Amino acid sequence: MKRPTANYRERITSDPAVMVGKPVIRGTRIPVERIVGHLAQNPDLDDLFGAYPELTLEDVKAALAYAQAAIERGPSRRRRALEAALSKAG
Repeated sequence: MKRPTANYRERITSDPAVMVGKPVIRGTRIPVERIVGHLAQNPDLDDLFGAYPELTLEDVKAALAYAQAAIERGPSRRRRALEAALSKAG
């Protein structure tokens, strides 16, 4: 399968002062998770762009590329540590 061509690092940013550090589209307060969630519920791009008119197709591609990269990386260290602690407690 071909790798996504969108370089999400140019379009996705994470800043603790913006949306509590969640990854967002640069220059907006639109979290990647909101874009992915919207598309999961309704994969109609016209509907997405109607809800978030400041988004571009390149922003959406970057959000999806970011989500793919996050899945490929697997769980974060913090999550693995939490899961380990919960399994010991239970």
